[in-house]
Amino acid sequence: MAEKQPNEKLTTWFARSGWSKGELARQVNRRARQIGAHHVSTDTSRVRRWLDGEQPREPIPKIMSELFSERFGSVVSIEDLGLRAAIPVSTVGGGVDLPWSGPQTVQLISDYSRSDLMLNRRGFLGTSLALTAGAALIEPMQRWLAPGPTGVPTPILTAANGGEAFTGRLSEPELELLEQTTVMFRQWDAQNGGGLRRKAVVGQLHEVTDLLQETYSEDTTKRLFRLTAELAHLAGWMSYDVGMHPSAQKYYVLALHAAKEAGDRPFGALILTDMSRQMIHLNRGEDALELIHLAQYGSRDTATPRQQSLLYAMEARAYATIGEVNRCARAIRLSEDTFTDIRDGDGEPDWLKFFSPAELNAENAHSYRDLAYHSDNAQLYASLSAPVMERAVDLFRQDEDHVRSYAFNLIGMASVHLLQKEAEEAVRYAEQAVDIATKVRSERLNSRVRKTTEAASARFRGVDAVSRLKERVVQDIPEFVSVV
Repeated sequence: MAEKQPNEKLTTWFARSGWSKGELARQVNRRARQIGAHHVSTDTSRVRRWLDGEQPREPIPKIMSELFSERFGSVVSIEDLGLRAAIPVSTVGGGVDLPWSGPQTVQLISDYSRSDLMLNRRGFLGTSLALTAGAALIEPMQRWLAPGPTGVPTPILTAANGGEAFTGRLSEPELELLEQTTVMFRQWDAQNGGGLRRKAVVGQLHEVTDLLQETYSEDTTKRLFRLTAELAHLAGWMSYDVGMHPSAQKYYVLALHAAKEAGDRPFGALILTDMSRQMIHLNRGEDALELIHLAQYGSRDTATPRQQSLLYAMEARAYATIGEVNRCARAIRLSEDTFTDIRDGDGEPDWLKFFSPAELNAENAHSYRDLAYHSDNAQLYASLSAPVMERAVDLFRQDEDHVRSYAFNLIGMASVHLLQKEAEEAVRYAEQAVDIATKVRSERLNSRVRKTTEAASARFRGVDAVSRLKERVVQDIPEFVSVV
């Protein structure tokens, strides 16, 4: 048996916290009682063993993540503490290393969407999944760049060989209606959160894979694969929004396979961008950076200025997550410069229209804010974030189609005011975010509201406004229990 190694990550966070071993033990016990885990009873000797490399059992890793997050006012994940993640994470081959062929892509999406529909409890599907990370994720995704044997969809599906008659009976008006329905699903998601229509999107995705069992012209086949990619991507995005991370990743990977069959490099880059966003959310900055660089390289000849600007903005987010100050600042600058190259009438696809001036300001504000968390000069980067975040809030306030994004930037503004030690202002913005969070179905938003509120409570104990905010959040936004 290998000798246990000291947990250097936990030791570093513990030293920064200023807590004694006894104080950490007391806080763990108190939080465990609050969540009903009465079997948890730890002491200073147990804390010492954790620092020496012993892995605590659930729910202690989750409790410690919450305690350190509250202490520092930013997300400190279980992995950051050198502990086992609550979401299973695989860094060896498996879940995402799938064959890059048209017929197998169709079958995999059909099977997975059917399983999702049949298992009727939200999240139950994810119990058999692990989130893939590291080389096990990045290396299979790099195959997106490899050219196919012919550069066109599989002949079996297009019936291009031998003059065989097409078996598909999908008419042009029906195909256009399917494409319009996908646009409508995107609008619903932006307005109401991923929880409201996720099953409907998965159902539509499954129906489209049934259509792909038939043969069509090359143009129709490409359009159907593009439609499949958009629906699978949307199913992934909605799964991510409701906290189903392994399921979200699975849909993203399947969407990327479908985009490759459609020959749609720009949309493939968007999928990789959102995979990067998920890794940022999970504090896996290096993986996020690899994915966004893959997206940039793969779309270097096809991306419009709007998409290039989005890619630079997400590159900045990834650099901020790992504390790369100069590279983050350069990517922010490039995102702003490239955005000025956008011209009206460029004929950009519907899926890219969301990246507006409001989104540009939002991404860059969050990059500055995250640098405040991951660098030695928190006040400088908080002051840089504040005016950019405020512009994002003002722009989203006028946009009735992106309510959830408005709420994210309200809670982002609250987090900036916390960094600037302005409790009353932080509460004012957080309360507006709570108003929206109670109306949309987004666990991602709810989680951000809860964590920001806990950070405020830890920093400003005894401040009446903060206490009122915490009481409201506990009552109106109950803790989400995910099985993935």
